[in-house]
Amino acid sequence: MNENGTEVSDTRSAAWDEYAQTKPQRRTTNARGESTWFNWTQYADHGPGAEVLALKPGETVLDLGCGAGGNAAHLASLGMRAVGIDLSPKQLAKARDRWSDVDGMELHQGDALAYLGETCTVFDAIYSVFGAGWFSDPGLLLPIVHANLKPGGVFAMSQRPPIEGCYGCQASYIPRGPDEDPAVVKRWDYEPDAWALILKEHGYVDVSASVMAPPPGTRRTGTLFIRGVQGS
Repeated sequence: MNENGTEVSDTRSAAWDEYAQTKPQRRTTNARGESTWFNWTQYADHGPGAEVLALKPGETVLDLGCGAGGNAAHLASLGMRAVGIDLSPKQLAKARDRWSDVDGMELHQGDALAYLGETCTVFDAIYSVFGAGWFSDPGLLLPIVHANLKPGGVFAMSQRPPIEGCYGCQASYIPRGPDEDPAVVKRWDYEPDAWALILKEHGYVDVSASVMAPPPGTRRTGTLFIRGVQGS
């Protein structure tokens, strides 16, 4: 709503719909021949898996910015109740189309912070892979995630590392049509040590933050990976 009480459309939703059109569906199988898998990095068949979240079958997990749903589908296939929230209807349509036969997966369209503020569910783990964790003010996100985690529950997120000297709130430009300006969304970038301090300040314990190296080859950009536990 604006100051006059009139509903205003979320331009971020349209931006991520545009982004969805540039992203193909996840591969049918990964390098190990698996039909579902968890991927924290921007590289195929690289990095840790779902074990990071320390979940057991029957537990409940939330994906902040689930996109086309590949990670949530994998957790559901392992027996968890996997909930995904995303701003983009087109991304969620891709998720429902691809994973329609996966039981235990629940998808919602909307803002991650708003969902966390409204849900009555307390989760065993919450995570973000290049998702809403990157594109939300940590001063708003981390407290509400902490409040929605069970004691001992894991919060983890991954994103690109910051560009040296470019910290705090930054702008990301998402291409649109040839006759349109790019859409602009905000993201929050910090060095690993700064992320670790921010999580600790908001009550997380067993905090770790580091940049995972890219796989062997010509690529030089690693993946920033952050993890903390609800410390109550």
